[in-house]
Amino acid sequence: MKKVCCHVFGPPENLQRIEVDAPSPQANEALVNISAAGVGFVDGLMVQGLYQVKPPLPYYPGSEFAGVVSEVGDSVINVQPGDRVLGMASGGAYADSIAVAAATLVKIPANLSDTIAAGFYINYATALYGLRDCGHLKAGETLLILGAAGGVGSSAISVAKAMGARVIAAASSDDKRRAALSFGADHTVDYTDPSWRSALNELTKVSGLNMVYDPVGGDKAEPAFRSLSPGGRFLVVGFAGGEIPKIPLNLPLLKRSSIVGVDWGGEFRANPNINEELMDTLMRWAADGALAPAEVVCRRMSDYQNALKDQLAGKIVGKLVLVN
Repeated sequence: MKKVCCHVFGPPENLQRIEVDAPSPQANEALVNISAAGVGFVDGLMVQGLYQVKPPLPYYPGSEFAGVVSEVGDSVINVQPGDRVLGMASGGAYADSIAVAAATLVKIPANLSDTIAAGFYINYATALYGLRDCGHLKAGETLLILGAAGGVGSSAISVAKAMGARVIAAASSDDKRRAALSFGADHTVDYTDPSWRSALNELTKVSGLNMVYDPVGGDKAEPAFRSLSPGGRFLVVGFAGGEIPKIPLNLPLLKRSSIVGVDWGGEFRANPNINEELMDTLMRWAADGALAPAEVVCRRMSDYQNALKDQLAGKIVGKLVLVN
């Protein structure tokens, strides 16, 4: 079978798609024939050795996937051959197949496509954990999402709307703002406009701004925090903009607002059982139509180098997945 391999850290052009033996599942594992795999900003950092955790080489990228179970180990009871599933792994999802612990697999509802499911796990689990468990978002509240047209932002739009929030999406181009509206946002703002806070204040002059979901960081964070209403919550999700902002601590005091870190990965490592409840909730919402996942951008698996380059360059609108 084919599998993408990182022999040396560097740009995506260094990656190779090599031939390897197909894996055989252990007693507690299932073998999944991968139909699609999600691409995230972190994947591009990992292959360059720029992520906060540097994996040993050779490294096989790809951590999210969807496909069909083809074989199960002797002790597996939760899935069986023929089941459509999505899952997450420490690597190796840019491949034809993958063997993973069966207990980590999630059955896909009939109304959820393999392509959407392939990029679902990390972003949607992060969104639900952040908005519900960290930010305590309530129905009727108003939420600003920065970088709303990317994979992280689009999933947050979908989850926030399922929770009954009013969503204002911040994005940098007309195309991205139109995409954010198609993902379910109620309003958009152009946060590259120097007067973007005025536009935001106009949208929130009656409702107030209760929460900010920030996977971007950089110079957009402090203006967004300053726009919060008293009692607001600023969720720190990531720093796709590159720069880690430094917000003066007198602002939370004067704004009577809080800054909350959303480290779903850290929570998962400390509490491995968290994902079962998160995914059960998300799959239930998807199955009954309460959650409308955003459409994704599909590329062929063979185009993995260009896909990662475009992901790193911020050229992708929505979530990117590689399709076998």
